[in-house]
Amino acid sequence: MANETPDEIELPSFDELPDAEGGGKTAWHLFGQHDDVGLINLQTPHRTLAAARAVRTGKVFSLSPPLDLVDPPLFDRRRPEHHVKRHEIGMDDWLDGFYLQGSAQWDSLGHIAFRPERYYNGVSGDDIVEGGRNSVLHWGLRGIAGRGVVLDMTTAHVHDGRPYDPGSRHGFTVAELDRAAEAAGVTIEPGDVLLLHTGWLRWYQDQPTATKESFASREHLRAPGLAPSEDMARWLWDHHVCAVAADNPAVERCPVGDRTASPYAFLHTQLIGGFGMALGELWWLDDLVRDCVDDGVYEVLLVSAPLPLRGGIGSPANALAIK
Repeated sequence: MANETPDEIELPSFDELPDAEGGGKTAWHLFGQHDDVGLINLQTPHRTLAAARAVRTGKVFSLSPPLDLVDPPLFDRRRPEHHVKRHEIGMDDWLDGFYLQGSAQWDSLGHIAFRPERYYNGVSGDDIVEGGRNSVLHWGLRGIAGRGVVLDMTTAHVHDGRPYDPGSRHGFTVAELDRAAEAAGVTIEPGDVLLLHTGWLRWYQDQPTATKESFASREHLRAPGLAPSEDMARWLWDHHVCAVAADNPAVERCPVGDRTASPYAFLHTQLIGGFGMALGELWWLDDLVRDCVDDGVYEVLLVSAPLPLRGGIGSPANALAIK
């Protein structure tokens, strides 16, 4: 189970974090040497209660598309095979070849290492697979519930009036995130989950089969997302968000950068492995964003129930936004 965490824990700034050998920053052990939850610790009871006050209309938005929307699966994953067993009084079913990160999903803190065999808080791959450290088990047992802030990155003002193509490899900058937050009328607070609407998943849904088949290859996949840089890592840390979830394949733009080029070329390394930040991908945000545009309210109560799977590297998000 997660450690108890004070409501008002003081976190250092990005520049105050220890410099890691080989570059980058680590936020290891800020929540204790045995912590497996990472920045989700910032979703304290006080903050979750405050987030619940964002519920005004009672509207509920599922942020999970159909499991087979992305087909063929990305990143060389397999299609799940659905089986139904009929028996005398009903039916049972199961899935074979079900990749836990094939649709709307969370990356656990065991997904990407900060350094080879050095994951968040310094644990090893064996610690994760055999001991359950940094796995989705800990989020599953704890639950994820807090304030979600919707940033619509598709709006024209974010791009200084330039045409925006959700099928491009556009990298959103820190300045664009600031302008999106200003346009939404929100102030990002510690423990928030950023919900980044890039428009990619809706765009993908409308593409011909040939385009979808080409995207199944890691080399040919393209999508807009966060621009990898030290400034982006600093911005995310200094706002003390606990998670970022997007409607694209990797939160950051695809193809992703070469992690050997610089400590920040592949953001997953710094965000997951260095900070202990949860990343969500392939979330369905279009319906929620449409409602935010209609009523001008871009904050929600976000709840998610990851699988309590010991050693789990990823999990379906099972996320709901409540307004």
